[in-house]
Amino acid sequence: MSDGFTAEGGHGAVPTAGVETGEGKPKRRSWPLYEVFVRGKRGLNHVHVGSLHAADDEMALHNARDVYTRRNEGVSIWVVKADDIRASSPDEKDAFFDPAGDKVYRHPTFYAIPEDVPHL
Repeated sequence: MSDGFTAEGGHGAVPTAGVETGEGKPKRRSWPLYEVFVRGKRGLNHVHVGSLHAADDEMALHNARDVYTRRNEGVSIWVVKADDIRASSPDEKDAFFDPAGDKVYRHPTFYAIPEDVPHL
């Protein structure tokens, strides 16, 4: 409206002069998708807990904290753009993992474990 008022939200005439409109910022629909990984207080590894859209990395980190660690259950958060994740295909698992089969030194059976080591 040209008079500086709007009835947006069904609350009657609301002044819009001086209110930030978000012009020039990316629309939410165009925000990239981030995958969120959280390491719990008792965990040793990060676990995928969900996804969210954010305008940038910093916003993704803050939103992930607010959404996925509301009860102080996390000690570390990773956010990764979904477009940056590369994964192997389960259909190609045999060909993809075959090269590791001939490297016996990578298997724990190759090493002698001392008896005084409690657990490994």
